[in-house]
Amino acid sequence: MRLTPEELRARKRRNVWIAAALVAFIVLVFTTTVLRLQQNQAAERALVDAVVTAGPTTTP
Repeated sequence: MRLTPEELRARKRRNVWIAAALVAFIVLVFTTTVLRLQQNQAAERALVDAVVTAGPTTTP
């Protein structure tokens, strides 16, 4: 089966849009992952700082 030049152009255009959508999805997942890691690290730092500033606790 031979494709016409118009069909080949349409296929190429469709493939470019699929590739662009895939790259956009990868960027979205990467960005979300990095932001969540930063939030978790900030929360952990805040917890450690709270424990350090509270000082040692004595048990009766």
